[in-house]
Amino acid sequence: MSTPTLWLQLSAGRCPAECEWVVGRLASCVIAALPARGLDVEEIDRVPGQHPGDARSVLLRVSGAEVDSQVADWLGTIQWIGASPYRPHHKRKNWFVSVAAFAEPRVETWNERELRIETLRASGSGGQHVNRTESAVRITHLPTGISVLGQEERSQHLNRRLALARLATLLNERAEATKRTTEDRRWRQHTQLERGNAVRVFQGADFRQVQPQD
Repeated sequence: MSTPTLWLQLSAGRCPAECEWVVGRLASCVIAALPARGLDVEEIDRVPGQHPGDARSVLLRVSGAEVDSQVADWLGTIQWIGASPYRPHHKRKNWFVSVAAFAEPRVETWNERELRIETLRASGSGGQHVNRTESAVRITHLPTGISVLGQEERSQHLNRRLALARLATLLNERAEATKRTTEDRRWRQHTQLERGNAVRVFQGADFRQVQPQD
């Protein structure tokens, strides 16, 4: 049985460089905090910010038992209260970034227990030999319901190989479509940052956590 896994994306959205500073520090906090809950954390992608150590977004792969509930209190808007590290005279003191969770795109694989393999008489050209023997092979991938047929060859063995190749192609296309959907959701997160109602609040140059105000 596979370990439950999801992706966490930390994003500065379209906010200024100060928010990129926050994302860079927040990533370190999350990476340090989640293992104490029995979770494994791995950084798998980062879009650098304008300054060293900063990040416009960070993508973390998090896995472990009950991972959804374990990370729930990190999801939403994160607030940092402090003076701009880059514009000392800037009046703004509140900066917001976001943390969102996404299902990890599944890499489609299979084993023999997941396949229903049927033989049947081939149709079409090929003469009497094709019509008299069950040389065609239909393979159904049970978890997805995808079904493919190999019938061009006179050999059942070759038709089986053709069907397996077609199944692999369709499953790869399905996985790519799922990946594109996930990437699209990640991209939209950059434009949907909500300010206020922070789930966590950090403060000061040392990025210490404080209690959110009601």
